[in-house]
Amino acid sequence: MQTSIGVKDMTQQQPTVSPKASEPKFGFNEYAERLNGRAAMIGFALALAIEYATGQGLLSWLGLG
Repeated sequence: MQTSIGVKDMTQQQPTVSPKASEPKFGFNEYAERLNGRAAMIGFALALAIEYATGQGLLSWLGLG
């Protein structure tokens, strides 16, 4: 015995909206990379400010060079 199934019955509906899953705040994700980039920019600006204010390079200011 064979039943006929229409094409409409065989296709599955696709969701129209993707679920809003919160991104984890640890590991390699966009939030962590953005935060790391901002910290690096602040550190670089502070290193330039220290060199300008003291007249020494950062390594010599720290006593390493």
